[in-house]
Amino acid sequence: MSRFRERLMRVLLPALSTLAAVTSYMLHPQAIDWLALEVSQKPIRILTGGAAYFSAAWLGGRLVGLALERAGRRRRQVPKLLLELVSATLFIAATIATIMLVIGQSWSGAIAGSGLIIAVIGFALRGTLADVFAGIAVGIEAPYRIGDWVSINDQTRGRVIEIGWRTTRLFTRDDTYVILPNSQIAQQKLTNYSAPNRKYRAQVEVVLSHDLSVTDARALLTEAAARSPVIVSVPKPDVRVASYDLDGIRYHVRFWVPSFADDVDCRDAIFAQIDAALREGGFSLPATGLRLLGDRVVAVAPSRVV
Repeated sequence: MSRFRERLMRVLLPALSTLAAVTSYMLHPQAIDWLALEVSQKPIRILTGGAAYFSAAWLGGRLVGLALERAGRRRRQVPKLLLELVSATLFIAATIATIMLVIGQSWSGAIAGSGLIIAVIGFALRGTLADVFAGIAVGIEAPYRIGDWVSINDQTRGRVIEIGWRTTRLFTRDDTYVILPNSQIAQQKLTNYSAPNRKYRAQVEVVLSHDLSVTDARALLTEAAARSPVIVSVPKPDVRVASYDLDGIRYHVRFWVPSFADDVDCRDAIFAQIDAALREGGFSLPATGLRLLGDRVVAVAPSRVV
């Protein structure tokens, strides 16, 4: 009941303002004649018409905002930019309509007269406008939303905390802010780790000695990964052979991560369990190493863990 009352109060004032402005615009000639006022109708018509346009834009923005909030509770949170875009569009339309009412032009005349001004402003602000239009595309297509963990070009990773007209702000796992222009994001590869599901599959690479057969290595790595307490237990982790190289056999240990926020902890736990299994089994260390002897670099054969 309290939520319904809150919604009602948000649209009540814009609705009353719109009703009053429209009524005044439609009835002001009769009111002037009835009161026998010797005033011009044009200023009153412009004032009441402009008030009606802006009140309607105000009411439309509130109604769209309520609809977006309701949709965001069923799915992911709707970007604030989308609501701002709708509201800005409505108020721009109200401004154009009011100007047309003042100068008495049609839509085609108003657009033709302002074309040159728009072209000059667009050229002067082309960099800023690129960011703005990219932000509009982000708000409409919604490749990411507030709260999503994303990676930009496999370099910048963080949780989306704000989507603005020009920039998107990320909060990294190091408790720092990263602010990126929307046009830059639009030109780079973006990975959303929170869509369509927060759970996703990751992998780590391990190189083991040729002395250990692929069958035994698979069993050891799979059992070690399954002992990790922080990964998703179902589906279970698995192991795939990536390559057969001179320094050893490369394996990809694949496992499921609950969310991107747990990615680092999951990888740490997987490596810790693999290291413990190798040491407990007394198997060779993963790869040949290099050691500096005087001014020479020589290869050192894999040692055994005892």
